[in-house]
Amino acid sequence: MATLESVQAKIAKLKAQASTLAARDSSRVIGKIRSLMEQHALTIADIEASIGKRRGRKTGATMPAKASAARYADPKTGATWTGHGRAPAWIANAKDRSRFLITGNTAKSSATAQNLPKAGNYVRGPQPPMYQDPKTGATWSGRGRAPAWIASAKDRTKFLIAAA
Repeated sequence: MATLESVQAKIAKLKAQASTLAARDSSRVIGKIRSLMEQHALTIADIEASIGKRRGRKTGATMPAKASAARYADPKTGATWTGHGRAPAWIANAKDRSRFLITGNTAKSSATAQNLPKAGNYVRGPQPPMYQDPKTGATWSGRGRAPAWIASAKDRTKFLIAAA
């Protein structure tokens, strides 16, 4: 069985071998680097100037977050909110948020408040029913996923509401 002293001696011998191998490998790598620098006419100043410059797309952790301008302000505390994300308590239950609008942003909000023409033919909000189940009286607007009572029907015209 090996003693502690013999194991420590082996460790010291292996450490010495590792350091000589590392020195030999590093001198070989340094030689390759020097030959590449001479081949491409690079200096140490060129290399130092390029350190820190990264190519390609930045990752999310290194990209600074875009700061949005505050759209709402609490008149009592002066706290602000951009209008994105969860609403703070001081504005969460307000039915009319226009009284919290910051005066510099009223032009932006009045343009969005108008009924501007929407792209495409999709109308937001609840739609009038187009189909009705004669048995239960349940209705469907024709948008979204079809309910079970009409989903398997080959001919949906028998479910059409006459007014639609």
